[in-house]
Amino acid sequence: PEIGPDLKQYAAAVGVPIDAAGGGTMPGHQGQITLEFVDMEERAGSSRDALEQLRGRLADFTGARLTVDSMEEGPPTGKPVNIEISGDDFAVLGELAAQIGELIRPVPGLVDITDNYDRDLPELRVKADVEKAGRYGLRTFDIAGTIRTALHGTEVAKYRVGEDEYDIIVRYRAPFRGKVEDVESATIFYEGNTIPVSAFAETEFGTGLAAVHRIDAQRVVTVSAENAAGYNANALLAEIQRVLADLELPPGYDLAYTGENEDQEEAAAFLSDAFGVAIMLIFVVLVSQFSSVTVPVVIIFSVFLSLIGVLTGLMVTGTPFGIIMTGVGVISLAGIVVNNAIVLLTYIIQLRERGLEKTEAIVRAGMTRFRPVILTAVTTILGLVPLTTGFSIDFGALVRLDLGGAVLIGGESSQWWGPMGVAVIWGLAVATFLTLIVVPVMYSTLDPIKRFVGWLLVGWWRRA
Repeated sequence: PEIGPDLKQYAAAVGVPIDAAGGGTMPGHQGQITLEFVDMEERAGSSRDALEQLRGRLADFTGARLTVDSMEEGPPTGKPVNIEISGDDFAVLGELAAQIGELIRPVPGLVDITDNYDRDLPELRVKADVEKAGRYGLRTFDIAGTIRTALHGTEVAKYRVGEDEYDIIVRYRAPFRGKVEDVESATIFYEGNTIPVSAFAETEFGTGLAAVHRIDAQRVVTVSAENAAGYNANALLAEIQRVLADLELPPGYDLAYTGENEDQEEAAAFLSDAFGVAIMLIFVVLVSQFSSVTVPVVIIFSVFLSLIGVLTGLMVTGTPFGIIMTGVGVISLAGIVVNNAIVLLTYIIQLRERGLEKTEAIVRAGMTRFRPVILTAVTTILGLVPLTTGFSIDFGALVRLDLGGAVLIGGESSQWWGPMGVAVIWGLAVATFLTLIVVPVMYSTLDPIKRFVGWLLVGWWRRA
């Protein structure tokens, strides 16, 4: 489909820094065009398709470096591919960045390969003679401040009109700041005297870096890239690491894979700790309630049964394993799945306390608790279906009797919440089924296991 019908409006801005690395400056060689699409249910295609169409149309564009990307929502995250090259010499860092860019360019699914190394930008240098400037009592700070004020401008005050506030900027008028001669004839006012810049400084043309990027006090050049629609970022990063495995770096230079990969590693470490703490707290509560260790172990085992359903659901639906959302789904399962096992085992224990034999108590408890266990799982699953599939109802369309537009499936929010919903739905469904079978079987084997362990402990004690 064409982008035109899906486009609602657009806005263009010049002098806007593309990323935060600009330090808040307003570079004149950068610009940005923001496109806003109509609502998802009114589009002929998805926003990812629109991005791919734009990349294809602008592939042969010359004269500027173009980056096509979607607006980021939520907390800031790094690029899917973000390679940081650290070292001492920026020239060497620039060469390594260009070499890495050419090596990874053939990787399928990789788009918008860029780096933040600014190569030989033209600049006008004002070199002051310290001795001559000292005779006039001038400092380097005074010289730099005057030239900056003349060309770029300096904020000197604020002007208020009601609740609106405007900056007052002082600088030379346009006809007097466009040539080298204007810089040389600029004057510095000091102790009642006006001293021209040409009296103590020389101007020359040269080239240099527009910015120096440092991370942890080390000079760094970053090579970044995006993944095209339909390509998994983790798989692309693994392929890039394989391609760059044989790259020989000069002594003192290192590569680091950061960005989204680093964020995922931090999230994985945090969620792993959270999952362990959740299991421990659940186990402590169950031990205090059942006054036993073996019964809580059987209940906790149902949590690991749910992982079978999570992995099965991700494979069947073709959903990538998202570290954050899928991990949150797995942790939430730890608190949901144990409920079924608690309901079942509690009733088995009650029946045994009434004098029923173990096997009969297990069978009767399974028959009695089957309905509440299934209903609990089904209601939870049905409650997560709208979140997972993006199913919603437009009541305004219902009022207008527009039945075709009243039911919406596949909302944009489901792209974010979908992995968590798939994990919980499939994990709960499979765990519920296995809980009704595996948990009673495990409970029935507790007594033989206890007798065996006791026999081992008694034998060890006698030998000791």
